[in-house]
Amino acid sequence: MTEIEYALNTFYLLVCAAFVMWMAAGFTMLEAGLVRARNTVEILTKNVALYAIACLMYFVVGYQFMYPSDGVNALWPGLGFGLGGDHAAAAVTAAGSGITYSAMADFMFQVVFVATAMSIVSGAVAERMKLWSFLAFAVIMTGVIYPWQGYWSWGGGFLDGLGYSDYAGGGIVHMAGAFAALAGVMLLGPRQGKYTVDGRARALPGANLPLATLGMFILWMGWFGFNGGSELIISDVGSANNVAAVFVNTNLAAAAGLVAALLTARLTFGKADLTMALNGALAGLVSITAGPLAPSPMLAICIGLIGGVIVVYSIIGLDRLRIDDPVGAISVHGTCGIFGLLVVPLSDPGASFLAQLAGIGAIGGFVFGASFAAWALLRAVVGIRVDPDDERAGLDFAECGMEAYPDFAHGGD
Repeated sequence: MTEIEYALNTFYLLVCAAFVMWMAAGFTMLEAGLVRARNTVEILTKNVALYAIACLMYFVVGYQFMYPSDGVNALWPGLGFGLGGDHAAAAVTAAGSGITYSAMADFMFQVVFVATAMSIVSGAVAERMKLWSFLAFAVIMTGVIYPWQGYWSWGGGFLDGLGYSDYAGGGIVHMAGAFAALAGVMLLGPRQGKYTVDGRARALPGANLPLATLGMFILWMGWFGFNGGSELIISDVGSANNVAAVFVNTNLAAAAGLVAALLTARLTFGKADLTMALNGALAGLVSITAGPLAPSPMLAICIGLIGGVIVVYSIIGLDRLRIDDPVGAISVHGTCGIFGLLVVPLSDPGASFLAQLAGIGAIGGFVFGASFAAWALLRAVVGIRVDPDDERAGLDFAECGMEAYPDFAHGGD
């Protein structure tokens, strides 16, 4: 292992971390475009604050919780603080390769994944949740819930021992974020006016679809760092080829997901639904995330196509159950996250269908249960839903004291 190889791997991981950090901007723009104008500042505030909280909490306790030097057992990782030891001079060895890179780069790559999981929650609970209750949950999610279940697989816990396979976090990150969101949405209830007396869903259009479209493209770009960076190294021919294959499969799955969702919406609604197309691209990305290396490009397209169809009917189905998710996050990251985990054994002979089911059950059950308990505690102590009058007027003034589009609302100066 030469110094040049070490430096190359470290630099590659840091660049990918920057790409994944940019996904925070994608989530922010997507959500700001899909909520109504009177809730824009509040959703922006939530997203910038949750990213900062995730970085701090994962540094203080989360990283050592997820990657302990010596876990108590396969279920309980123990408790540690900070990065542990002289992390600035330490190196991490990629599993099965003997190739190393900076431990500080490893932390940087891991911390942006935590923020991604929390960003998923933000859109699902939009337009009716108290800002400070949401941020309190972000502390719990990023400091305890996410790293605890992450230890079970990436940290060497019991799911790793069972053979659970999740290359870039289709379950560990995306499904986990969706189940945390689902718990919150169930306790929170739907937005005012979302459902008629007989249970039919009303459309509550977002304020800025160009912004939402930009957010989707930012996420698409950031996903190359998310999936490609999960190879962790790039300094030898094999890993470089793997990274290239992951990039190609990630891109094809997203493209196929968008086309499939657009066609499904046209056949179902009679119109080309832009919001379904945006979620279709994200569905393709989530669907390929658990296993972006092993599939052939053609199989990656098929996975993306199925994900794009699934997400449309998942959104419709959740609406029929009166589970109000303004941006479709639970369907994109939860339903398609589960689908992506289940198709990994199709192309990866080392993956087991039973192990994948065990991972879905363990991660989904734990995250949903722990999140439900946290949300319920917050609801009992400080409340999680805003006052009905504030919800009707919009959360921007009620929570933040300002508007996102004052010139459009009042005609300028």
